[in-house]
Amino acid sequence: MATDEDSEDYFVREIEKNDGSVLRIYQCSRGDVGCVVWDAAIVLSKYLETEQFYSVQPRVSTWRSKNIVELGAGTGLVGLVAATLGGGNVREFLPHPHYILMADCIYYEQSVEPLVETLKLLAGPETCVICCFEQRTVGVNPEIEKRFFELLLQEFQSEMIPSEKQDPEFNSPDIHILHLRRRVH
Repeated sequence: MATDEDSEDYFVREIEKNDGSVLRIYQCSRGDVGCVVWDAAIVLSKYLETEQFYSVQPRVSTWRSKNIVELGAGTGLVGLVAATLGGGNVREFLPHPHYILMADCIYYEQSVEPLVETLKLLAGPETCVICCFEQRTVGVNPEIEKRFFELLLQEFQSEMIPSEKQDPEFNSPDIHILHLRRRVH
């Protein structure tokens, strides 16, 4: 937790949930991937609260008692939101969970193959991988995304979630949400 003397190194990101509660995340002012609340993590977190998964009245939650693995969401916002929505077991690694939540993982070239292999190892036949990523159009990122999906779609089916099924306020044309499931061979 940041102290007064650390205040220039951190700032607070407040994420208001649909039930009115607020998650306060201390984000580093400088740093790399694990220090940031990424926009894709916010979009995915808000998607987890949409009507198809969660209803404040009468507190019905798809997430209740589900085993969930979170991969690569920076400061852990997505896993924290899933836990507050009733996720029974939110961990970094758990074989054959009900859901794998991943936000903004398609970024570094050297992580593409290990990420696909991790998904293949973790995802069982009933696992739904919810992948949220920001489509980047500069540098090597388009090639990284292309390579990731070439490898991924050999083993997984993909369904793009349209913006009308996402949170009406927290979505963006350059941030995509996919549901992925293992192909039946």
